[in-house]
Formats: sequence, C-alpha cells, structure tokens
Amino acid sequence: MKFSLPPNTEHVPARAPGEKSIPYWEMLFRETIAIEMLAVVLVCMALLWNAPLEQLADPQHTANPAKAPWYFTGLQELLHYFPPFVAGIILPTLIVLALIVIPFFSVNIKDEPLWARNKPKRLTILTIVAVVLTAVLLRAGAWDAVIPVLTIGALMALAATWFGKPAGKFQDWLSAKPFSFWIMTWFLMEAIILTTVGSLFRGPGWIWVWPWRTP
Repeated sequence: MKFSLPPNTEHVPARAPGEKSIPYWEMLFRETIAIEMLAVVLVCMALLWNAPLEQLADPQHTANPAKAPWYFTGLQELLHYFPPFVAGIILPTLIVLALIVIPFFSVNIKDEPLWARNKPKRLTILTIVAVVLTAVLLRAGAWDAVIPVLTIGALMALAATWFGKPAGKFQDWLSAKPFSFWIMTWFLMEAIILTTVGSLFRGPGWIWVWPWRTP
C-alpha cells in the first residue's frame, strides 16, 4: 500500500537553500580542539591563581554570607528578591518546560527577522511584555534583573526602527535578527548579571559591597 501526502501540504526543507552541511568527523574534530583549548585555559588559570578555598566547615559557625557555588549565585540572587517557592521552583520549572515544549512548535523555522511580518502588532505586544516585566521586577526590588530587560527592549525598539531602511552594517545586522536571538540574548544577560552580582557584590547579610572593599 502506498501513501501520499495531500498536494497542498507544505514541506519544511531539512536544510536552508545555500546552507552547507558539515561532515561528522569535521564537527567532532572542531569540538575536540575546543575542549583542548578550554583545558589549556583552565590549567593556566589554576597555575596563576589559587582556588578561593575557605577554612573547614564548622556547623556551629555559619559563614556570612553563605554563598552557593558561583554557577548558582544567580539563583541565589533571585532568592534575595522573590520567595523561595517562586525563585527556586516556579521560575526554573517554567524555563525547563519552555526548553522542552518550544522544539515541538514551528518556531523560527525560516529564521526570518522578527519585524518581517506584523511589525506594529509585534512591537505593541513586546512593549506591553517589557513594561509588565519591568514593573514586576521593580516592585520586587530586583533592579539588577531589570537591566537586561531595558537593554534588550531598547535594542529591539532600535531594530524595529531600522528595519527596512538604509542603514549601516550594524543596524542591518541587528534588525535582521530573529526572535530566538533576542530571547537567548536576554536570558544570557540575565544569567551573567545575576551571577556576577551574587558572586562579587554581595557581602554579609547579602548587602551590596564593593569587591575591593571586602575584608
């Protein structure tokens, strides 16, 4: 028995026109080189700087501040502003669910610029989302988490203004970015800023301190 698709069914190409495929062995070679370069950098850092180890843990004297490893200080920074159930369960769960669910939808298949279609409508929706998110973060006092929202919002507004108009290389590059680029950039900025603040700028009682003034 032979099956056939309806004549009007749209097929999504496995590879974009003009896109070159990379052999598996070449990709494996690149990854190996990248891992070796990272190992060399880490070894050099270990030779030049001592690990910031403290004294043996004493259950009778809790450190102040009791900081998590650096890769968790961003989450610890969120715990400073939001209740533990929100910052420790709801937000990470939503992020994981989004990463699981998004690949099952036809999101950004054509890799087209965000402003290629329905520009006024999309600009209005994103403006409302940015304003609401900014208000929620400011209400919680999370000023450091507001910085990426305002930065990405301003860049998206500039990209929408520049889209379709003759401009420079940077303007054309920025206005041609898809929605996935903006979401990922915002997420990385949030992670970097929260981790940096939690690791370097928080002292006893999780108050703000300057690193060069910390005893």
